[in-house]
Amino acid sequence: MAEGNNKIRTLFMGTPDFSVPCLEKLLSMEQLAVVGVVTQPDKPRGRGKKLTPSPVKACAWKNGLPVYQPVRIKGDEGFLHQLKEEIAPELIIVVAFGQILPAAVIDLPKYGCINVHASLLPKYRGAAPMQRVLMEGEVVTGVTTMLMDTGLDTGDMLEKSELAIGEDMTLEELHNALSQQGAELLETTIRKLLDGTVVRTKQDDSLSCYAKMIEKDTGAIDWDRSTMEIHNLVRALDPAPGAYTFLEGEKYKIWRTKPVRGNIEGNMPGEILSADGNGLLVKTGDGIIEILEVQAPAKKRMKAVDYLRGHNLALSAKFE
Repeated sequence: MAEGNNKIRTLFMGTPDFSVPCLEKLLSMEQLAVVGVVTQPDKPRGRGKKLTPSPVKACAWKNGLPVYQPVRIKGDEGFLHQLKEEIAPELIIVVAFGQILPAAVIDLPKYGCINVHASLLPKYRGAAPMQRVLMEGEVVTGVTTMLMDTGLDTGDMLEKSELAIGEDMTLEELHNALSQQGAELLETTIRKLLDGTVVRTKQDDSLSCYAKMIEKDTGAIDWDRSTMEIHNLVRALDPAPGAYTFLEGEKYKIWRTKPVRGNIEGNMPGEILSADGNGLLVKTGDGIIEILEVQAPAKKRMKAVDYLRGHNLALSAKFE
């Protein structure tokens, strides 16, 4: 525990929206003194490519916290010296920071580096656990806090919290639920760490799988796949970057789908079966899927039935 009335010098490392509730939780804990925030450098965004701070930086500014933005911590001797001599954290919390931390950082704080990871480790280590659990059709996920080591999400587990996944839950919905759940689990973990009741559990590497990064072509729909595989891909990439397909050389983004029970023989996967007031139905590798929301070229995202009121899609035309 902290000695006397001294608060524990705590450094937060994170970047996207997912990290913000954890930072806010740390600021509310009376045992801690948040002495700074490390986040990724500002990035150009929007049509004007204006440099924009990360959500974590915006939160730090709002709360008057010092902000550090090393381009690459590993090898940055100036920042590493500043971290050790000036910031001098006793505890480091890492939540979706976006850089691999060297041993010089992980081994520095007295209470260690604690990471909040958006999966039930050891499954779905890596960069995109939330997207991958949805793509795989998992029915349960959660968050895990772990004591970091130099491996990729391989440190000893501290606490876990489960979350049920609904069949139609999107990435946005899962993200929002787990970001709040992660903040609550982080508070529980820190309290147990400080009172000496936290239990370290080694990960079983044989149970691990890697949640690889989402690439540009991850969203390409293969209509030969099953209805549920396509449905899971679509919801796993909503709101970004979106699943997509092509019709007569034009790119269409598919935002919401609904599995349809049953099958139709004699039609090819990707073939349009219905495109009217009854909905937009497409043949899959093992059945039928209804497209509920679509984004046509140069159009906004909209309900498929609304799009069909002003646009004709020929029956038997085939999405590629």
